[in-house]
Amino acid sequence: MSAAADELTEFAPAKVNLTLHVLGRRSDGYHEIESLVAFADVGDWLTFVPGDALALDVTGPTAVAAGAGGDNLVLTAARALAKRIAGLRMGQFVLDKQLPVAAGVGGGSSDAAAALRLIARHNNLPIDDPRMRAAAEATGADVAVCLDPRARMMRGIGEILSEPIALPELPAVLVNPGVAVPTKDVFAALAAPSLKGPAQPDDFIAIDADAASLVSLLTARRNDLEIPAIRIQAIIADVLKELQECSNCLLARMSGSGATCFGLFGSAGTAKEAAKRLQAAHAGWWVRATTFR
Repeated sequence: MSAAADELTEFAPAKVNLTLHVLGRRSDGYHEIESLVAFADVGDWLTFVPGDALALDVTGPTAVAAGAGGDNLVLTAARALAKRIAGLRMGQFVLDKQLPVAAGVGGGSSDAAAALRLIARHNNLPIDDPRMRAAAEATGADVAVCLDPRARMMRGIGEILSEPIALPELPAVLVNPGVAVPTKDVFAALAAPSLKGPAQPDDFIAIDADAASLVSLLTARRNDLEIPAIRIQAIIADVLKELQECSNCLLARMSGSGATCFGLFGSAGTAKEAAKRLQAAHAGWWVRATTFR
């Protein structure tokens, strides 16, 4: 059988933090967070061709920034799973990198999770095998939530996940102004106080909330990393202002640790029109109309 017939493909969607509350700094230096995470219908594509050796080739418009070396999270995740399962069958990955890098949309984490799903399919492993979750957590804080990419509440340092949440479809625009914001720098700029006690959960999402009600709930929340990220890259404030000024934009906010921002819109049509206008005005920006779910 040819390699082409054997190859498997997975979509690695952009992860968007609709909210991100930093509850405090733990004694081990990590930060306790609480975040409502959703996934977009734009992202990277990862192909797997079974073979004797583990390898990775990266293509696509953001390939150079993503890197193809041993520190790429695709390889890190594959090795983490192989460490936990003897005799795991491997192969070569080809990553079509479309998402901006170090951008607050979990591109690397989503790629790593897609790699785990591909290896699981090739080895007939169920997605809920506890070794899959352990490999995800060992790879990075956001990989576990991307393993089964459905909207959830994410807590702790990313390891405490709610059951999937049935969000209404949210027409949106994602915008990255072409600057990278290292997550560690943003948390350092936040200078969060030490955690004083157990975090209190904020179960604010109603499973049957319609889009208008959900936007109202989101508006009452925040991303605590937005202000410190703007201190590092002031252009983030410009992106948010331009999104807010778009017709029918219901909410503009930064995702994750930035610099990607999102705008929620009343319809897919107005989101597409806003994306078209923003891209025309800023040729160097990465702009995509999408839907969160």
